[in-house]
Amino acid sequence: MLTELVPVPAGSFRMGSTSFYPEEAPIHTATVGAFGIERHPVTNAQFAEFVDATGYVTVAEKPLDPALYPGVAEADLLPGALVFRPTAGPVDLRDWRQWWDWAGGANWRHPFGQGSDVAGRDDHPVVQVAYPDAAAYAAWAGRRLPTEAEWEYAARAGSTTTYAWGDEPTVGGALMANTWQGRFPYRNEGALGWIGTSPVGTFPANGFGLVDMIGNVWEWTTTRYVPQHRPGAPTGCCAPSREPDPTVMQALKGGSHLCAPEYCHRYRPAARSPQSQDSATTHIGFRCVTGRAQVSR
Repeated sequence: MLTELVPVPAGSFRMGSTSFYPEEAPIHTATVGAFGIERHPVTNAQFAEFVDATGYVTVAEKPLDPALYPGVAEADLLPGALVFRPTAGPVDLRDWRQWWDWAGGANWRHPFGQGSDVAGRDDHPVVQVAYPDAAAYAAWAGRRLPTEAEWEYAARAGSTTTYAWGDEPTVGGALMANTWQGRFPYRNEGALGWIGTSPVGTFPANGFGLVDMIGNVWEWTTTRYVPQHRPGAPTGCCAPSREPDPTVMQALKGGSHLCAPEYCHRYRPAARSPQSQDSATTHIGFRCVTGRAQVSR
């Protein structure tokens, strides 16, 4: 069953931020046409329905093409994906390789590699999906992936504050999104008891009634990533081919359960992050939209 669509009215908003990371600048006015957006990220159960109906094989389930990865050892070309592993204690936060590990056999069915599965997690966001995987699901569903501007507009839901819910990370002490609770990357006390992804809708909806726009999993957009916003530049692109281009970066939005103030203060509508099209990880998912993309900046 596809996710319920929430209608989003056309409008203009101030996109970006100059208060946190340089790639979020400059602040500029963006205008989007009306569109529909899924109330929550695509879940494991929904992605399984797509795979059962089509026989689709994700990027992480295929061996890597040596022509696209020159110099990579043959043993590292086997199917697999990136998996988050907490460290034993404090580490240099400038070196992400200390907590990310390439795991053979990791994919959407086995997010952390062999021996892991998604049993009992039907209502969690699907992860280990690369950009072409998300686009293929959207096409099957008769939908598409959002542009970065559409995504940010929907996440803000009319707000002009740092977070969609205000200028403080919590509201009256209440946690508003699934983000890292503790000291990254070695101690996580859990967000409302959840370490890792949480069932969609565990945390409060925004002003448009959308859940998990912030935290839980990063979400793919069709916008090519550039180090700063370029008002007037193309805001999105056509659907990708079945084969990802590891040299092309897409803009991710929303932050994830791995975001923490000391490392990744990106659990805000304006935040953005680059990710190569071939990347499948334990903290990236997606949601779909409908309607023709109409964005001006």
